[in-house]
Amino acid sequence: MNDSMHDTAMTPVFPGSEDAAGQRATLGVMGGGQLGRMFVHAAQRLGYFTAVLEPDPQSPAGLVSHHHIQTDYDDPAGLAQLAQLCQAITTEFENVPAQALQTLALTRPVAPSAAVVGIAQNRIEEKAHFMACADVSGVTCAPYAVIETPAQLQAVQDERADLLPGILKTARLGYDGKGQVRVGTADELAAAWAELGGVACVMEKMLPLTAECSVLVARGWDGQVVSFAPQRNVHVDGILAVTHAYEGNMPPALATRAREAAVSIAHHLGYVGVLCVEFFVVDDGSEHGGLVVNEMAPRPHNSGHYTLDACDASQFDLQVHAMAGLPLPQPRQHSPAIMLNLLGDVWFDASGQRREPDWSPVLSLPGMHLHLYGKLQARAGRKMGHLTITGPDVENVKTVARRAAGLLGLPGLDDI
Repeated sequence: MNDSMHDTAMTPVFPGSEDAAGQRATLGVMGGGQLGRMFVHAAQRLGYFTAVLEPDPQSPAGLVSHHHIQTDYDDPAGLAQLAQLCQAITTEFENVPAQALQTLALTRPVAPSAAVVGIAQNRIEEKAHFMACADVSGVTCAPYAVIETPAQLQAVQDERADLLPGILKTARLGYDGKGQVRVGTADELAAAWAELGGVACVMEKMLPLTAECSVLVARGWDGQVVSFAPQRNVHVDGILAVTHAYEGNMPPALATRAREAAVSIAHHLGYVGVLCVEFFVVDDGSEHGGLVVNEMAPRPHNSGHYTLDACDASQFDLQVHAMAGLPLPQPRQHSPAIMLNLLGDVWFDASGQRREPDWSPVLSLPGMHLHLYGKLQARAGRKMGHLTITGPDVENVKTVARRAAGLLGLPGLDDI
């Protein structure tokens, strides 16, 4: 493990406190999207001032923060201003330049660390990490091969026929199904690599999936760790559509394995902050199937948004606690929940004309929680918000969720 990943002493930054110069305790976040917005809300509710570094003047997080530093993520003056304003800093997405986090860490606590974010930014390093801690976590990743050169491509074509059919994934900048091509033959693999620009990739074997799930873990500077029960996720066209968060959403033994594996991965990294680990459930011939780790996100995650309404501490509350060096309460889920993603498609009719969704019948449903992210322009495939449905029991929640999905024409209706 890299020295920068070891547990570090952290002087807690208490909400509402002031430093020697009379500056109020301020927490910073790199990135101004919806995850940053929800982090800012959680920090402000506790009594912190907040600062967002984000180039977009209309960013969801920047619009609600005490300070909005409108610069590029690697701008030296912007980074210096963020460090001057804040007592601790985090990130809301994994593609912020790791070097920028490293620069900030010279003078301020940064969680998660640049080293860990760097691993999550590169599928090659990420999979190597999963393999390195497989003996401890008890879970490995899908069979794969690295393709960075024509020679490696040829080697996979000649010697790794076992990886076909598979999915070719770019090592960097792949999310929500982007940077991925399904391939069935060696020729299709070569064509796909050329289509992706010959960039560094991993070729991953396609597995017989029966389900997908994710686990949220929060880990403090002192190594204290808490976690949420696994969520079962449904994706449509590579984008999360539905999250099932309730007891019995997956077999108990499998849920326990996923939770323990996610905690092991966080410990192995010396992680600080909120980490989401995504898993595939595969048909391996056993009663409930096997577990394969897919990828990790060094931040709160779309699949954890239900925690805002169904738990006594949300993933964003824990993100604030972890980075500020506060104790981590074990979160308790008080209601079964289903989360439905709202993509920009909802803002367009069948002919492609823009229209406002009819919220009235949706908001009249019991246990309905609407979250819109403050994005000013709707586009197909863009995450504009989500619905969380809570209720007294699972069947009640499913009934209301099906009704809401039908009213808005949301995908994934058959999986609720």
